[in-house]
Amino acid sequence: MSKKKSSPRRASAQRQECWHAAPLKGSFMVLSILGFLTTVYLIYPANYNFGLAFMFVFALMFIASLISTAKGPVVD
Repeated sequence: MSKKKSSPRRASAQRQECWHAAPLKGSFMVLSILGFLTTVYLIYPANYNFGLAFMFVFALMFIASLISTAKGPVVD
């Protein structure tokens, strides 16, 4: 007798079900907003490349905090 192999679709569907967004603190969102604004006013005018890099990082932090508030579980 031969064993049945699981299809790649089934394996990927099982992996997607176990993903959960982690609840992040509110200070993470505040830090991303303040960091972005600080970068826009202080770092970007002085150094274009570093300014864009920092703005990108702080924008990603803000998006992550939005995802965690929308998809994260309710914590008491």
